[in-house]
Amino acid sequence: MNTNRRALLLGSAVLAAPALLGRSAAAATTLKLAHLAADSHPGHKAALQMKEAVERRSDGALKIDIFPSNQLGAPPEQLEQTKLGVIDMNLPTQGALDKYEKAFATVMAPFIFRDPAHAFAVLDGAFAEWSAPLLEKQGLVQLATWDYGFRNITNSRRPILTPDDVKGLRIRTPPEVQLVACIEALGGRATQIAFTELPSALNQGVVDGQENPVGVIWHMKLHETQPHLALTRHCYNSLVHVMNRGRWQKLDKKQQELLREESANAAALMRRLVAEQETEELRKLEAAGVRITRPELEPFRAAMGPAYDRVAAYAGRANMDRMLKIVQSARA
Repeated sequence: MNTNRRALLLGSAVLAAPALLGRSAAAATTLKLAHLAADSHPGHKAALQMKEAVERRSDGALKIDIFPSNQLGAPPEQLEQTKLGVIDMNLPTQGALDKYEKAFATVMAPFIFRDPAHAFAVLDGAFAEWSAPLLEKQGLVQLATWDYGFRNITNSRRPILTPDDVKGLRIRTPPEVQLVACIEALGGRATQIAFTELPSALNQGVVDGQENPVGVIWHMKLHETQPHLALTRHCYNSLVHVMNRGRWQKLDKKQQELLREESANAAALMRRLVAEQETEELRKLEAAGVRITRPELEPFRAAMGPAYDRVAAYAGRANMDRMLKIVQSARA
């Protein structure tokens, strides 16, 4: 090969190298995942596990950028952006999803789940088979249900052991119909106060109590004005991993399968971390002087007829009846 031809080939290779590198870099797909959880929350830790596993198992062909703590907007905005394809993936609650598909409103119906294992069996099984096609129509692909926790009642006046102990208590709830209906079915007075104003309202006696997962009670230091905590487990909350359908359809089958598998693995991690965290937080609450009661829940459940009627009016009677059948089947 003469000198001129060798130089020409070498020059061509040098010029082609950046282009080849560019094509290799372009082959990687980066997905944006936005969620509401703080950096220290089990939800974010689960998201980080999924990111690492997806990137490792795809040899870098799939990458995930995570935006925690509502960095890309409030939860309703994040979900809307995911529907529009501005954000690729999101972790909304059932309360956010039921604004688009009322079937999700039935998940928070009070006292329908016996324990976490029962909730997981329902949400991973028959409910997912029902809800996933509904979300497809909304432009969303449902990957897996993660966790958030059961809600419990605190108050400053008395321990709660029976439904009668709730009567007359002024309990702050979010505006979700399921939570309001639950407290009112027990004879309490549900009051809506912005969450940011809740510690002050409890301190000033504007309300007697509130209801939230144990983690919220501990981290927000609500126990400092709430000496009584009843583990009522009255409503269950979880985060649902959803993805923009258009973005999903651009992935190949192996990439889709990988995301489903690692979303399920992340859900399992979050469920374990939430349970471990709650056990530790309950220990800390008791050490701080909080009286924790564990009431028998069947009498509470038996009082929920009016609440179920109100949830059905919001979610649709057919949806509510279907959910109650699914729940009952999972109990068997």
